[in-house]
Amino acid sequence: MLKHLKTFARHLPLRRPSLGAVTMVVLLGAATGTALSRASSDDFHLVPAFAPIAPAAREAITEEAVLAGGCFWGVQGVFQHVKGVTNAVSGYAGGAQASARYREVGSGDTGHAEAVRVTFDPRQISYARILQIYFSVAHNPTELNRQGPDSGTQYRSALFPVNPEQARIAKAYIAQLDKGKVFKAPIATTIEPAKPFYAAEDYHQDYLSQHPNEPYIMFNDLPKVDALKRMFPDQYRADPVLVSATVARK
Repeated sequence: MLKHLKTFARHLPLRRPSLGAVTMVVLLGAATGTALSRASSDDFHLVPAFAPIAPAAREAITEEAVLAGGCFWGVQGVFQHVKGVTNAVSGYAGGAQASARYREVGSGDTGHAEAVRVTFDPRQISYARILQIYFSVAHNPTELNRQGPDSGTQYRSALFPVNPEQARIAKAYIAQLDKGKVFKAPIATTIEPAKPFYAAEDYHQDYLSQHPNEPYIMFNDLPKVDALKRMFPDQYRADPVLVSATVARK
C-alpha cells in the first residue's frame, strides 16, 4: 500500500490542481512518512556545447527560436531567466490557426505542440546556446510525447527552425549528442517544418512567475529555473523578462 501511495503522490501535481489536490498531496506525504519528492538534480543533464560547423556571421540584433518541450509554463519560465533573451511567449506550433486554442490543443488531435517563441539577441546568446539550455534543463529530450505528469503529442519534444541555418544546427547538434551517448536513451526531439506560431491565451503567459506556489509549478518547473542558475551561472538573470512587461512598454 505504501508503495502505491508514493507512486500516486509522484503523479499528483497535475495541471491547475484544485484545493482538494493540494490537500491530498499533504495527506499522502503524512501517510508515507516522507517528504514528497520534486524534480532533483538527477533530472537535469548538462549537455556539451554544440561543436560549430562553419558558423554564419551574426549581424542581426533580433532572432527567434520556437521550442516545444512539454508544458509551456516551465519552458517559458526557464528562458525568461536567460540573459540575451528579450521575450519568451507561450503558444502553439505545428497545427492550424483554427485549432490554436488551449482546449482544442489539449485533445492531442490538432498537430499542435505547446511551444515557446524565444526572441533573443544573437550578439549576446547564440541559437546553439539556446539549444544547449533547452536540452539541459528546460525538459527531458528523451521522452516521447510526454514530459513529467503530462502526456500526449501536444507535449512532444520538438524544434521548429525558422530558417535553414537553425535547421542545420539543430540536426547537427542532436546527432552530436546521440553519437556521444550523452543521454541513456536516444533523443526523441523532432525537427519539424516551420509553421506559424500562435500565442497562447493571456492567462498562460508569465504563469511560472505569477503562480510560484502552485503545486504543479513547485514540483515540475521551479527546479528547472534552479538548474539553469546552477548549470549556466553566466547565462542566468535573476529578474525574468515578462510578457506583461513587454506588452506594457508598447
